[in-house]
Amino acid sequence: MHVILFGAPGVGKGTQAQLLQKEFDIPQISTGDMLRKAVAEGTQMGRKAKELMDRGELVADDIILAIIEERITREDCRNGFILDGFPRTIPQAEGLTRLLAKHNMPDFTLIEISVPDEVIVGRLLNRGRTDDSEETIRHRLEVYNRQTAPVKDYYKKRNSFVSLDGNRPIEEVYKDIKAVLTSQVA
Repeated sequence: MHVILFGAPGVGKGTQAQLLQKEFDIPQISTGDMLRKAVAEGTQMGRKAKELMDRGELVADDIILAIIEERITREDCRNGFILDGFPRTIPQAEGLTRLLAKHNMPDFTLIEISVPDEVIVGRLLNRGRTDDSEETIRHRLEVYNRQTAPVKDYYKKRNSFVSLDGNRPIEEVYKDIKAVLTSQVA
């Protein structure tokens, strides 16, 4: 089972990915978590990423794709994985398609979790991360709407694409995601 959870920052991709990971025993791969770890460890890539992330910008595609490729080829991804927050641009989507083909991996289900921008701002401010000022959040949403939202059309043409209302209780959203995935497997 190969799943991409798609949507703006703060829609609940990470929360839903953790639930899927537990139930289906497949790893959650969060580029955000991997980048934050690199920043915390002070690696060369982490320092470069931190500069961009502090401004609310996206990290270079070649860095992200290299991280993704290394991760999805590990043994624990043999039965599938959940991508959380990737791809964010058309070139990343094209790069991911090439990676899947290169490693003979099956297509995936792309599930968009949709939440109104004002709800997202409130959620992220309540989360309390140091990189979540209102100005940075609004800039991240602007970048998402400009660069990432168009990725939906790429996947609508290539793979299964489902959009779900994420402005509901976690359990309801998860129930809908699980229904989509079990219908794909059946």
